[in-house]
Amino acid sequence: MELGKTNILTIVRRTDHGFYLEDKDGNEVLLPNSYIEADMEIDDVVEVFVYRDSEQRLIATTLKPYAEVGEFAFLKLKQLDKVGAFMDWGLQKDLLVPYAEQPFEMEEGNSYLIFIFEDEETHRIIGSAKENDFLFFDEIDVREGDQVDLLLFKQSELGMNAIVNNLYKGLIFNSDIHQEIKPGDRIKGYVKKVRKHGKIDLTLAKPGYKNSIDEIADAIMHLVDENNGKLYLTDKSSPEEINNKLGISKKAFKRGLGYLYKSGKLTFQKDHVAKK
Repeated sequence: MELGKTNILTIVRRTDHGFYLEDKDGNEVLLPNSYIEADMEIDDVVEVFVYRDSEQRLIATTLKPYAEVGEFAFLKLKQLDKVGAFMDWGLQKDLLVPYAEQPFEMEEGNSYLIFIFEDEETHRIIGSAKENDFLFFDEIDVREGDQVDLLLFKQSELGMNAIVNNLYKGLIFNSDIHQEIKPGDRIKGYVKKVRKHGKIDLTLAKPGYKNSIDEIADAIMHLVDENNGKLYLTDKSSPEEINNKLGISKKAFKRGLGYLYKSGKLTFQKDHVAKK
């Protein structure tokens, strides 16, 4: 049975307090009555998250936390007290980030990037805001063009910082952001470049002219189809108007228009483009 993880367990018996669940090694954990669903029966196999309650006893829940042990999450700070910060991670019991795991002053109501782990001494599940302690900056196992999972967590002057595949740190430069994104978003992205010292440049568009032009053309045609075969944008439209409607740069839009015109799919009118 894995602490701080989703487990597949079997219901073996019922008590006044709830169902007891068992793993393949015979270890048991209680699923309290408050999480029991009406169709659950003895011998059913159920998917539950196993963690410790306020008295540090193992407990199971059918609730899904925002992240599990060994993962990053962007969590809201609910309360500060003498032992640390208590974060909302989607469960009844909040996640503690001790003061020793806070590299800066944290404030109630704000959200922060938190790594969730099991403390080796106390065996409690806690969080840390020291993200660099849990990331890898050498032996980077991604390459240019790879699709990756991103957790966005901080806007800077250069762009949006992101956790890459829950292992590395990357940056989407402002010049490569052509859609609305914000800290806390979990999205797909692509590796643009792997730099020295483990720095990763990211992009939200698939690298390569052919791939990117196909995606841009598809986005334009989708909007044309949604507007009865017409789109009131042209190569003279402002960058802001193009970005608001399509989430791409004017340069990319003009490239897509040219591609669609040469393909015979669009015609150019004075104030709009139309499906041929």
